Amino acid sequence: MDNATAGDVLAQPTRAKLFALLEEARQPLSSEALATKLGLHVNGVRRHLERLEEAGLLERSKAQGGRGRPADRWTIGSSAGPGGPAPRAYADLSGWLARALDRGPARLGQVERTGREIGRELAPADVDRSGESFRAVVAALGFQPELEVDEDGTARCRLCNCPYRDSVKESPDVVCTLHRGITAGLLDELAPEGSLASFVPHDPDEAGCEIVVEGVDWPPLRTGPS
Repeated sequence: MDNATAGDVLAQPTRAKLFALLEEARQPLSSEALATKLGLHVNGVRRHLERLEEAGLLERSKAQGGRGRPADRWTIGSSAGPGGPAPRAYADLSGWLARALDRGPARLGQVERTGREIGRELAPADVDRSGESFRAVVAALGFQPELEVDEDGTARCRLCNCPYRDSVKESPDVVCTLHRGITAGLLDELAPEGSLASFVPHDPDEAGCEIVVEGVDWPPLRTGPS
C-alpha cells in the first residue's frame, strides 16, 4: 500500500477516527467496541474497518473463547504507512531535545531508564502477554514491525520504518538509547520472563533496526510481509 492510496483511505473522517483510536489503544479492539466509542452502528463501522484492512492499514484477528461466532478484533497493520505530511512540530521538538541533552555515559543511562519507564506505561494493562500484543504496540507507534517467534522462545523483530528518523540524524546515541529503553519497558510488561538479547540500530532512512528477545513464553508467530 503506497502512501498516496493510504492517505486517500484515511481522508474519510470515520476511517481516520478509527485508525486514530487503534493507534491510541495499542491493543486489539472489537468492531463493537469501536462502534461504541464513535457512537455509530456497528455494521457501518465494520465496512470502514474492512476498507482499512484492504488498504493494509489494519489487521484482523478472531477473539478466542466465548460462545458463538468469534468476534473480529482489529489492530494497526504491521506494514501500515498512512499518507499525508508528518506533523513537523513534534518532530522538531524531539530533535531539539535530543540535541540539548548531555550525551555522556551517565546521562545516556538516565535516558535509557526513562525510556524503560515510558515503555512500561505504553504497554496496555488488559492484554495477554503474547507476541501479538507486543507487535500491536510497536505497530501503533509507527515502526511497521515484522515479528517472528520461534518454538525455542526466541523472538526476532525487524522494524521496517523509523518514525524518529529526523531526531536520530540529530543525535543517534540519545534517540536510539531512549528507544532501547522503551523496548525493554514493553518487554517488562509483555514478556517479563524474557531478556533483551540484542538491539541493533540501522540507518534511519533505510530502517531495519533489529531486536532479539530470548526466553519469551510466547506461542510461535510470524507477522509482516511474506
